[in-house]
Amino acid sequence: MIDDATLRAALRTPLEGIELPRFGPCYRGKVRDNWSIPGERRILVTTDRISAFDRVLGTLPLKGQVLSQLSTFWFERTRGIVPNHLISAPDPNVVIAHECAPLAVEVVVRSYLTGVTSTSVWTAYARGDRTFCGHALPDGLRKNDPLPHAIVTPSTKAAKGGHDVSISADELVASGAVSGADMARVSELALALFAAGQAHCAERGLILVDTKYEFGRLPASQGGGIVVIDEVHTPDSSRFWFAESYAERHARGEEPESFDKEYVRRWLAAVGFTGDGPIPPLPDDVRVEAARRYVEAYERITGTPFVADLRDPGPRIEAALAAAIP
Repeated sequence: MIDDATLRAALRTPLEGIELPRFGPCYRGKVRDNWSIPGERRILVTTDRISAFDRVLGTLPLKGQVLSQLSTFWFERTRGIVPNHLISAPDPNVVIAHECAPLAVEVVVRSYLTGVTSTSVWTAYARGDRTFCGHALPDGLRKNDPLPHAIVTPSTKAAKGGHDVSISADELVASGAVSGADMARVSELALALFAAGQAHCAERGLILVDTKYEFGRLPASQGGGIVVIDEVHTPDSSRFWFAESYAERHARGEEPESFDKEYVRRWLAAVGFTGDGPIPPLPDDVRVEAARRYVEAYERITGTPFVADLRDPGPRIEAALAAAIP
């Protein structure tokens, strides 16, 4: 397990973003910086930025390295189940991928009645809704109960700074954002990927509670099929609970033990921030504890130790890309 000194040392060199002028214009998402390059490829640099409630909140030490390497683990492990965009990973923070045209939907798969955000299934259920994104929910459920089965709950892809909106598949198709055939395909792929993730996590003593996937279409030169893009089963995109303590804590009405982004969300909610207004600064102690949980997620899921690279990330990434893309 990573020690506190390593995490605090990493506080001194956060990867807030990077400039790579030789690759042209940069598109900055909430967490990843992207460049389109020749050969219908894309460079994705996973930064240490953390977002929650659809806002960028600051950075967590080593978060980008954890996310990028964990996604690479899942991309390689699940390639035979669901195709993905990965070509190579030349640096702990960097992926080179096929250039895909993103589909205008975030596909969320949920298997438990939980969450604290405005788009969560628990928020809707607690206010009395018994239909969520087109799925009927039974009466009598408590927070953190399992759902009868995993459900696909799409959400719109908000512009940067906006809020995603949960919506049914039928409503999304009716809006023209995606075709019925594409929505059916991504739902099929999402459920297959989620089942594979749950099975692997169960072997590692974890419950994969819910997750978000993004999909894109490969260029025609690569067949034009729909593939999963961005990230897979990371603490940013997914909720993980510890299986060994879930039942006992749930029986007592306590929140499950987790090591995902929910720790940061709960801290923010406790100080009164749920997405609107000024963002409270994250104390270093909170940043370090959140980062420790990210590292623990990596090690628990992969079964291998996480090795932190504490070199200055800018020059390191530039050198790795110079070798990978002369």
